[in-house]
Amino acid sequence: MSQIPEDSDVPGVDACANYLKALADPHRLQIIRTLQQGAMSVSDIALLLELEIANASHHLRVLYHAQIVTTHKEGKFVYYDLNPAFLKSKAASSFDFGCCKFDLRNLE
Repeated sequence: MSQIPEDSDVPGVDACANYLKALADPHRLQIIRTLQQGAMSVSDIALLLELEIANASHHLRVLYHAQIVTTHKEGKFVYYDLNPAFLKSKAASSFDFGCCKFDLRNLE
């Protein structure tokens, strides 16, 4: 069995597990699909997905800590967007985490 070189860009086991753990919830997968349309505020996401704002905020916080989404502030609003580091383009239908790829096309 070959080993991954230490200077490789492939994330370690802990990082990979962190990505997969963050994706292991149906609401978070729905949020990711929704954010493919572009950056949105917590209240926009909650409204579109029929979630309580507190629940949407919790799921976004998990995705943010896993670095799957990024934030930027406009006035008093915080907007969430998909992390471009994992997408080949904004229209991309899959994430490439280095340790695994996650295809969004199969989500309904």
